[in-house]
Amino acid sequence: MLLEGRTVIVSGIGPGMGRDISLLCAEHGANVVLASRTASKLEEVAEEIRSLGRQALCVPTDVTNSAQCEAMAGAAVAEFGRIDAVVNNAFKQPPFERIVDLPIETWEESVLFNCTAAMQVTKAALPQMIKQQKGSVVMINTMSIRRTEPFFGAYAAAKSALFSFARTLANEVGPDGIRVNSVAPGYIWGPSVKWYFETQAEQRGIAFDEVKKEITDQIALRHIPDSREISGAVIFLASDLSSAVTGATIDANGGHYMHF
Repeated sequence: MLLEGRTVIVSGIGPGMGRDISLLCAEHGANVVLASRTASKLEEVAEEIRSLGRQALCVPTDVTNSAQCEAMAGAAVAEFGRIDAVVNNAFKQPPFERIVDLPIETWEESVLFNCTAAMQVTKAALPQMIKQQKGSVVMINTMSIRRTEPFFGAYAAAKSALFSFARTLANEVGPDGIRVNSVAPGYIWGPSVKWYFETQAEQRGIAFDEVKKEITDQIALRHIPDSREISGAVIFLASDLSSAVTGATIDANGGHYMHF
């Protein structure tokens, strides 16, 4: 087990990536601190973690609120005595609009949820990691930092800021034994992508399978990864297998976009 006896904070707990990251951490031996605004979602995932024989701590947290982030990190230390990894998974997809039409409030909200929130969660956990002289921070980013497309301006800009934040922080806390890395998925197979493909099919008057094939034909593996597959990259970065890796971004997209 790669995370035996460790404590991992995961933000953004829902039915997709947050759940799968949390469960895979537990399968690899970690106790998991679940941070999200909806308490009922936390409890559902916590029960699954406990069924695996690991401990789960539910801390309802608004990750845009710095005081709540600090309280959550304090609860993690009080319960488990340490924080070994933080996975910043919380995000919010803003409306798909041209930048020229985008209200400034929408832009600011995207930056708040998709960059500032991760900074606040991380900053709350750093004092304990610095005390330990060891830790790992993983940012869940997006392929939008690599592929610029119309109508994704607010989201891509906020996530690009998160990308730069991760690399800057990696340099700042490296001397304290803390590593900071990112995972950048592309399409993640699940209900939201299915809905998007269905919408595209309806708008273009073609079959769902045709839309899906157009996308998968662009992917080297001819397969759209699901959130559990992408979670494997998170486990790698949270574990000692990546002890020499910091300031890096793993493009976990099946080869949809190969960065060089």
